Amino acid sequence: MSNQVQGMADVRDMYMAHNMFRREFSLVPGLLRGTPEGDTSRSRIVGAHVDLLCRILHAHHEGEDELVWPKLHDRGGAVAAELVPVMEGQHAAIEDALKRVNELLPVWRETATEGAKLADVFDDLYARLCEHMKMEEDNILPLAEKYITATEWNGLGGHGMAAFSKKELPLCFGFVMYETDPVVIKTVLNHMPLPARLLLPRIAPRMYASHALRVHGTATPVTAPAG
Repeated sequence: MSNQVQGMADVRDMYMAHNMFRREFSLVPGLLRGTPEGDTSRSRIVGAHVDLLCRILHAHHEGEDELVWPKLHDRGGAVAAELVPVMEGQHAAIEDALKRVNELLPVWRETATEGAKLADVFDDLYARLCEHMKMEEDNILPLAEKYITATEWNGLGGHGMAAFSKKELPLCFGFVMYETDPVVIKTVLNHMPLPARLLLPRIAPRMYASHALRVHGTATPVTAPAG
């Protein structure tokens, strides 16, 4: 019997998000180091991209903190009791790196100076993020499939959507659609309101392609590094 029939979490959308984070965050240090010193036109484009990425990551982890860890801790027994504090600690370390980004990014965005310092922060952030996502995929997602219902899991998507404006949402979805199995995309869309189900498949890929061309110089940036 499938997870959907049993009413338990279908965690494929987490891999969708993780692939996006691996791809985009792996590219950020190069974007920062590749911006010429003093080129504020370029730093504002890259800075807006980086700001959006960091807000997506923050909202994603906030949703897990509020909606996933407490349920696993209550239901997952000794295994979850050991793993959940590690996940929470990793989130805290990533959040510390995001706070450092928030300290440095506004100045770099407006002045295009000391980009190397900001890139160093992203090198550290990316390493922490990859370690966390690998551990989550290996250990947490199997627990979620056993102990979290589909309805509860789908609340993560609602939490993430609530964190962004209607103008931002199509681009956010375009980020995750870029290299995702269409079957998974359709499953995710099925939990959204009808207007989103109809419009996002057409609008989101175009918005991401335009955004990627402006930021990365190509509408088809490299796909995610292996997890």
